[in-house]
Amino acid sequence: MADKGGPSGVSSSQGSAVAAAADQVASFEAGERTALQKIQHFLHGNPSMVPVLIMIFSVLAFGFVAGERFFTAFNLSLIVQQVTVIGILACAQTLIILTAGIDLSVAAIMVLSSVIMGKLAVTLGVPPIVAIPTGFAFGTLCGAINGLLVTRLRLPPFIVTLGTWNIFFALNIWYSGSQSIRSQDIDQIAPLLKFFGTRINLGGFVFTTGSFLMIAIFAVLWYVLNKTAWGKHVYAVGDDKEAAELAGIRTDRLLIQVYALAGLICGIGAWVAIGRVGSVSPQSFFDGNLDSITAVVIGGTSLFGGRGSILGALFGALIVGIFASGLKLAGLDVLWQRFAIGCLIIAAVALDQWIRKVSA
Repeated sequence: MADKGGPSGVSSSQGSAVAAAADQVASFEAGERTALQKIQHFLHGNPSMVPVLIMIFSVLAFGFVAGERFFTAFNLSLIVQQVTVIGILACAQTLIILTAGIDLSVAAIMVLSSVIMGKLAVTLGVPPIVAIPTGFAFGTLCGAINGLLVTRLRLPPFIVTLGTWNIFFALNIWYSGSQSIRSQDIDQIAPLLKFFGTRINLGGFVFTTGSFLMIAIFAVLWYVLNKTAWGKHVYAVGDDKEAAELAGIRTDRLLIQVYALAGLICGIGAWVAIGRVGSVSPQSFFDGNLDSITAVVIGGTSLFGGRGSILGALFGALIVGIFASGLKLAGLDVLWQRFAIGCLIIAAVALDQWIRKVSA
């Protein structure tokens, strides 16, 4: 007699077969992805592709709007020159944001370091080979102070760096006496301070040595973040700090190191900024904090930490420069340039939120 499986009269063996077939269909349906989901998964696995695609689209769009003027060697190399300092600050900012933090004081640290270099070398007559490393040391110290406040007092990075931004800016104004150091004085006493403003002509493209340094910093940080255990730990802390601690990572020490390294990068940026501006001004790059965050966000690094690429910040800085140059050549007022950048920031964050919702 057949084994009845219940009121339906289906045998247990037949029921098992039906269940297995249903599981196979379900797994097949779950495995199928739409074209949009495939794009979402691709961008999730390759975060640096987002700014690359935006940059390519921007170049093509502004090339169409502004015409041949946009593609001249002078204009393209000028874009790179203009984003050099912000690009270096974006390097420092990326390190912090990857740990799920944020640093509103990067520009203030950079300007304070530049004032220290200038005052020591030009006003006090200290040899530049001593004054410049001293500026690096102060930048590193300022970054370490941010890290200590975040880890020891358990304060939110936003609040800590908002406070130190005001502190460093006040120290900068006090130490400089609100006085700039003129280009002529630097040329006469400490020309080494302007080394990274030296121009190099390459087939009609005019770059500065500072631009090459910026690229070198990005290259070094890319290697550190992708090829070393320390870099993997940075991503791990930003992704889930508690899980990183359970895995044996000394998260507080790592965070202090990250903030200190960011401060050192800001100190290096100070030397580049002197060459870029040609003088030492205590009120230069006042918007550098927000500009660096803009470059990082547009570059595809998540504000929630743990995901992003250091190269994305480079592309993000270039995108901001491309927008500024393209809109200017198109005849739009600076007001609309800021409007466009603001829209781009919102779109980048919305895109990041969408990419983070990717399903396995």
